[in-house]
Amino acid sequence: MKLTKTTQKLDNNICKALTIACENSLHKIAGFSWLTHRANYTNFPASLIVTCVFETENDIEEMKAKNLATAFQQDIQKQLLKIGVIVKNVNQCIHFDSEEACEKHHQGQWSERLKLKTTKQKPNINNRRMH
Repeated sequence: MKLTKTTQKLDNNICKALTIACENSLHKIAGFSWLTHRANYTNFPASLIVTCVFETENDIEEMKAKNLATAFQQDIQKQLLKIGVIVKNVNQCIHFDSEEACEKHHQGQWSERLKLKTTKQKPNINNRRMH
């Protein structure tokens, strides 16, 4: 489905905000590689899902053990707030995943893997962009 001009502008702003959050964490959190988002803009911001991708499952566990997950989520939330997007529940909105798990369960097909994480959304997913 094609985005309206207003929705496209919002999505571009989300991309910019998430790019800042991504760059803030790339060299601070071991194993973190990239992040992506998707949303159903007819149910926004409740449908916004941000997936932060690490190299391995162990990298995610180490990040959590070092208490870096909350700071990472807060930075994403802060960057989104700067563009007027209020995320009410970061634990529902922000997910951690790994290249290792995607390879193991979906043969590296992120488009298939990300489809699974949209169960709380309405079925019309308008956008999937990598940062």
